[in-house]
Amino acid sequence: MRKLLLVGFLSMFCLSAMIAQEKDPIVESMIKEANDNSQLEALGHELMDIIGPRLVGTPQMKQAHDWAVAKYKSWDIEANNEAWGVWRGWERGITHIDMITPRVQSLRGTQLAWNPSTSKEGVKAEAVILPMVKDSIEFANWLPNVKGKIVLVSMHQPTGRPDYNWEEYATDKSFEKMKTNRDAQSTEWRDNFKRMGYSSRTLNQALEAAGAVGIVSSNWSRGFGVNKIFSARTKEIPTVDLELEDYGMLYRLAQSGQKPTMHIVAMSKELGETPTFNTIGMIKGSEFPDEYVILSAHFDSWDGGTGATDNGTGTLVMMEAMRLLKMYYPNPKRTILVGHWGSEEQGLNGSRAFVEDNPKIVAGTQALFNQDNGTGRVVRLSGGGFLHAYDYLNRWLAAVPSEIRNEIETSFPGTPARGGSDYASFQAAGAPGFSLSSLNWSYWNYTWHTNRDTYDKIIFDDIRNNAILTAILAYMASEDPEKTSRDKAVMPINSRTGKAREWPSPRSPNRKGGLD
Repeated sequence: MRKLLLVGFLSMFCLSAMIAQEKDPIVESMIKEANDNSQLEALGHELMDIIGPRLVGTPQMKQAHDWAVAKYKSWDIEANNEAWGVWRGWERGITHIDMITPRVQSLRGTQLAWNPSTSKEGVKAEAVILPMVKDSIEFANWLPNVKGKIVLVSMHQPTGRPDYNWEEYATDKSFEKMKTNRDAQSTEWRDNFKRMGYSSRTLNQALEAAGAVGIVSSNWSRGFGVNKIFSARTKEIPTVDLELEDYGMLYRLAQSGQKPTMHIVAMSKELGETPTFNTIGMIKGSEFPDEYVILSAHFDSWDGGTGATDNGTGTLVMMEAMRLLKMYYPNPKRTILVGHWGSEEQGLNGSRAFVEDNPKIVAGTQALFNQDNGTGRVVRLSGGGFLHAYDYLNRWLAAVPSEIRNEIETSFPGTPARGGSDYASFQAAGAPGFSLSSLNWSYWNYTWHTNRDTYDKIIFDDIRNNAILTAILAYMASEDPEKTSRDKAVMPINSRTGKAREWPSPRSPNRKGGLD
């Protein structure tokens, strides 16, 4: 009987504890506010549609920083822009690309970032393709042919359909034949570059030096109508990226001797040395003000689209989480800080600079939560190689609603990041930084660094859940009576050397980028 009474008492005690935990008024209030009065859609419209892409060194990047500071201040959250370096200032203008012979057609494409402007009249010239050569001497002999021409420098793709389309509709034989031919063509294209004696980076410079008046690339993502948009610098001539369909048409016309003529207008402005920033918001701690819970997301983007899922969604999650925390947890035990980092895309520069400039904050970091990879709900959380992360992350996750928590696969102790996103900057300095890794939603093929990374790709139900998750984790980390351990797990053995792998070392940021 005593044993039964004891078991009953313990069961009631556990049940009561669970009910009390589930009914934490701060947690419940944040969940209700997030679901009933979400600001995510409005924030997303303002950031993606009105301000637009946030390429480091552009006026739009600074406009975004100022917008975030003003938004935080409207929520009574202390915020400011902290300068960390300078970058090549550049502003995009109008890009218009046409084929004017053998017929007239407007083409879908854009000028690549940090490229020189054309005149208002633009350039008109025949489009030519690269030759297949046996060695660098043959290519050097051909090179004078580019004078006065626009050069197509990307491989002609054998299909414009993504693999999943072939997988669904093609016969197995047809699908395998296409892949075999594509692989052979890709190998031959790479080998031809080696025979020419150039890389894809150095070729543009050689073409410009030989008198080409424009360069056209097509960096297809293997998704319908989607191109990756990066940068490819030249000194005086425009470089544009065309969508696969138009690029393939031009390539075939040139290949068949039709001598297609293009008209490219690509307007932009060089703005000289431009300061770069991180936006930092803060809710000051009441008991341990020199210990920090950090919410983290990079603010910059490439500018082919409007940077919605890379990393507008991570930005919105952190802003909404801060709003919820300020409303219902205005006097946290530890200081809650949010970092919107600049120039992640060029090498985690903003977060690395913050780590380098703020050793006391890094030393006092209780935990950092970073979200970067797209619009999906969080489904993975790694311990990042911290030996005791299992204990405290699981304690904090226990307060998260089961419908959100049960979606998350955890791995402990995990391994530290060697790059990828801004949490790696903190991990390398010994601070417990964690990636809130999300469901794919075709991120890699359709939105990551592409011309389709726009507001309409945001799944607001998923990022609403992510904002709730982040706010609760920050609250629990702040309230935790224990300081998190920084003990590191022993790294796996490197099969090549037979020794344990080393933890990544901090790297200094590039504080003066793109000014060569």
